[in-house]
Order: sequence, then C-alpha cells, then structure tokens
Amino acid sequence: MSFDYSTSLAHASFKNPIFTASGCAGSGKELSQFFPLSDLGAVVTKSIMLKPRSGRATPRMAETPSGMLNSIGLQGPGIDLFLEKDIPWLVDQGADIVVSIAGETVEDYAILSQRLNGVAGISAVEVNISCPNVENRGQVFSCDPVTAHAAISAVKRNLNPALPIIAKLSPDVTDIAAIAEVCVSAGADAFALINTLLGMVIDLNTMRPKLAGKTGGLSGPAIRPVAVRAIYQVRSRIPDAVILGMGGVSNGRDALELVLAGASGISVGTATFGNPRAAMDIKNELESLLVERGFASFSEAVGYVHRDEI
Repeated sequence: MSFDYSTSLAHASFKNPIFTASGCAGSGKELSQFFPLSDLGAVVTKSIMLKPRSGRATPRMAETPSGMLNSIGLQGPGIDLFLEKDIPWLVDQGADIVVSIAGETVEDYAILSQRLNGVAGISAVEVNISCPNVENRGQVFSCDPVTAHAAISAVKRNLNPALPIIAKLSPDVTDIAAIAEVCVSAGADAFALINTLLGMVIDLNTMRPKLAGKTGGLSGPAIRPVAVRAIYQVRSRIPDAVILGMGGVSNGRDALELVLAGASGISVGTATFGNPRAAMDIKNELESLLVERGFASFSEAVGYVHRDEI
C-alpha cells in the first residue's frame, strides 16, 4: 500500500506537507533552478504589502550561533506588481500558492484581502501579523489580542471565504495559545507557527549593533525548540487547530518533531540559504521517517504526541 503524503490546511488540500517559508525564497524564482516548484506542497510567497517597499538600511543580516538575524523590513514590489508578475509566473510553474500579506494598518489588511479575491491559482492566504523587523515595533499586531483580532477580522470580512485564513503569530508573547484563541474568534482557519524571535547582536570590534536597524528576527536551528513548544501549546489549547509549522527545520527529523507536536504542514526557510534543495531533502527524509514508524499516511502522525493526553 502506497504512503499517503497529502495534507490539508483547513479547507485547502495539498499534495504533500512541505512548503517554503515566507520571506526566504521570494516568490520562488531563485529555488526554481534547483527543483520544480510543483514538487512542493505549496510556495508561500514573501509577505506582500499595498505599496512597494525598499526595506531597512544595510547591513540587515547577521549570522548567529545556530541561526541568523535578519532585518529586511518587508522589502517587496507592492500588491499591483505582485499580482501582475509573480502570481501568473507561479501558476505557469504549476505551483500551489499561499499568498502572505502584511499591513501597517487594519485597513491595509482589508484592502489586500479584497485585491486577492478572484485571483486564479491561490490556495490560501497567510496573514502576517507578527513580523518583528519593521521600523515601528507597534506594528506587531499579534502581540496584542485587540489588534490581532482587528487585523484577522478585517481579512475575514473582505476575503473570499473559499480561501483559508492562516494567522502567522509571533512567539514574543507570554501566552501564544491565548492569542491563537483570539484569532479563531476573529475568523482564522489555521495558524503559521512560528515567526522569528526578536534578537540583537553587537559587533565587538565596533562595539555597535551589527544590524543597521539594531534588532532583527532570529531564525534557524536555535529557535526550533521554541517552535515545537508553541505548536504543542496551541494544539493543546485548541485540539482541532490546523497549524503550518516552521522554525529551525533543517532535516526530516526536525520536521517530524513539529508534526508530532501538531503541525499539518512544514515551511522550510533558513535552511535553504545553505542548501537550496533543503525542502526536497526534508520532504524525502520525512516520508522515510514516517514509513519507518509504521504510519500509513502523513495525517496519522499529525499531533501524535497529544494522543496520550486525550
């Protein structure tokens, strides 16, 4: 009997559970020279905003032990060019598409949602309410239950209900499961856990911050235990939570850990900077690990660690 590697995020189905992570591969063009994008579960685009954005000043990346800091600042072409160029290109590649959106105001999220309605080829929308590297720390909607609810509600009111809403949450909160519950009440269908953690590195030669923006988002293997914890906590609090897991996944064993904690899909990001084929390697490794453990399907393994708690 063949192994069933398919998965679903709310009411969207995907051929396998391995996705790109928003912000680490643009709209996939860089990765397409290494493998067909159609081999992925989906391409999660870099978070798109209403207007073109140049991002923060350089330097805006710094290596850290077991990870990296980035302070890119949501650089991007804006929604008009994105819909004109990037979406048609991804459709031509045969890729499943999850569009990530980000805004500076609640109204931004409403307008972006409206712009996505009727666009062919989109499977779901990731609502990035947690990016920690914009100029104004106050823009991190997911760090406050009131603003998190407002942003997700704006998307829910304006987005085609056929498209699942995936709320991308920040780990920089006291109780991430409580924020998740608020997002569910606002209309979120699933979660992306986790975004990067806010961090800082000081150059001992200059005795100044290494990043021009001082702080940035920490990603890579160092944050994987935080991702596992967050996924586990949200799944424990909300047993039917649908989660796209991410954070420090470098190989199939890392991915399996997130799946057992409750992730129905895995986004691969920082690992691709060192190995552009990381997503494909992880896809193959995870399938082998699941078969070795006697699972007949991917879905059987999702949240397995919680079965002793029922």
